[in-house]
Amino acid sequence: LHIAKHTCTVSLDSSGDSLHKRGYKLRTVIAPMNEVLAAGLILLSDWNKTSNFHDPMCGSGTILIEAALIAYNVPPNIFRKRFGFEGWKDFDKKLWEKIKEASLDKETTYYGKITGSDNSQQAVLISRENIDNALMYDNVKITNSDFFKTEIKTDTLVVFNPPYGERIDLGTDDFYEKIGTTLKHKYKGSNIWIISSDIENMKFIGLRPSRKIKLMNGKLDCSFRKFEVYEGSKKAKKKNQTNTNLKE
Repeated sequence: LHIAKHTCTVSLDSSGDSLHKRGYKLRTVIAPMNEVLAAGLILLSDWNKTSNFHDPMCGSGTILIEAALIAYNVPPNIFRKRFGFEGWKDFDKKLWEKIKEASLDKETTYYGKITGSDNSQQAVLISRENIDNALMYDNVKITNSDFFKTEIKTDTLVVFNPPYGERIDLGTDDFYEKIGTTLKHKYKGSNIWIISSDIENMKFIGLRPSRKIKLMNGKLDCSFRKFEVYEGSKKAKKKNQTNTNLKE
């Protein structure tokens, strides 16, 4: 019940706990990403849900789990133990069970690979626990590896949330420059999306973003940027595409 001057508003809480709490997280690392933000980033990336998906700094595994839920069309809050509306007097438990079953019947098949990595063994263990709790153990694979030493296959969508330097020490002044060097040499043929509040230092990635989207991560102003890393030069790729279209 909320009263403001001459207006009285009566609201029913249908959610209970915040809807970003999906129910699959058992543990988190420092500065975990909000589940709803993670899902939003994936949707903004326009992922076709057929190509491979990778998060090279996976932390608690949030982005990977949300990607798997989207790829397989699993209802995002299916793991929640309770919603607020379940306490309403007219709540129909049988109808609710039917609705959940109908939603699960809409699951789809995904033939790509969803993978992640982190240089922290603890983060990898936490990610695996959360992924297992989300019933995605067979669908998402995690490795313990340093991003700067990784290499991925072409035609992979990469979405990741590197440390901002807010709550996690970057450990080096050339952190974003090193990210750019790694992307140029080891992530060729892929589309990469990076979110960060360290907007000033993102320019040191050294790649021209093809898209920039302003977002908020909690109270932090962030930029979500797309980088297209080509095999060979960008001009050569455009020329090949033109030649292919002419042949067709």
